[in-house]
Amino acid sequence: MNAIKESRRTYEVLFARHPANPILTAAMWPYPAHTVFNAGATRLRDGTTLLLVRVEDRTGRSHLTAARSRNGVDGWVIDEQPTFEPDRINRPEELWGVEDPRIVWFEELGKYVISYTAFGKSGPGVALALTEDFKTFERKGLVMQPDDKDAAMLPRKIDGNFALIHRPVNESGSHIWLSYSPDLQNWGHHTMILRARRGGWWDANKIGLSPPLIETKRGWLMLYHGVRQNCAGALYRLGLALFDLNRPEKCLLRADEWVFGPETAYEKSGDVDNVAFPCGYTLGDDNDTLNLYYGAADTSIALATGRISEVLAWLDLHGHEPKPIDG
Repeated sequence: MNAIKESRRTYEVLFARHPANPILTAAMWPYPAHTVFNAGATRLRDGTTLLLVRVEDRTGRSHLTAARSRNGVDGWVIDEQPTFEPDRINRPEELWGVEDPRIVWFEELGKYVISYTAFGKSGPGVALALTEDFKTFERKGLVMQPDDKDAAMLPRKIDGNFALIHRPVNESGSHIWLSYSPDLQNWGHHTMILRARRGGWWDANKIGLSPPLIETKRGWLMLYHGVRQNCAGALYRLGLALFDLNRPEKCLLRADEWVFGPETAYEKSGDVDNVAFPCGYTLGDDNDTLNLYYGAADTSIALATGRISEVLAWLDLHGHEPKPIDG
């Protein structure tokens, strides 16, 4: 009987929490910080893991600070001062802070592209910045007007154009869109590529991109978050989808079940309870090992590990080609 009960409680674990979690907290910061969470991630050319961390101070506003580690787990070297602060004088869209960065290395530009949420009086919008060294930055300004967030560039052009995933909120709801640009300034060909479902689904009514898309031989792998509203508030969990490599507006597979959600004390209790929210990942030298960096309860940063091959195999079993309108 016990074996039967246990089998009913067992689900496939695609992302395993690191035993050192949480790996970054405000107590580790070299200057006063209230919370640290929602970090963009990349591996530098020397193999160092860099996290660009959202840091909230006691004004309630956020800036970004770089933390570096040789192994991506511990031994973090954190910039002594904020790395990327809001430009409140020249950029009114950043008046109330900069948040939730996603990072991609764009080979054709020879630079990292940072997509981040610029928070101003009109609400949250999508802004871009370029850097070679995470010391100096070229701000491209607001590229998607409020209310829009959860954005990341694709790491290469599609048919000669830059491509951006983002999540506007409009009369149609909170869904994931794809837009194209010839120059990082002018954006068009806006297409909804993944729709929030309706009703009792875990990802009903509001979804958004989590880390940047992961390019695989099978397609662009997307980890996205769904927000379930209940009597206790919002519950953030992760789901999976796969998109065509050459036509990323075409969804090939979408799973119905969520694959990762808040379970531990550091994920279930904090400034915002019940949140597991990745903004960044790194790949190992084998191009299969996945390190997923996520904000836990808007209070700390944690790490989960998995394998791309296992994620794709799971998606083959549990995914399906979505209908024009999922519901």
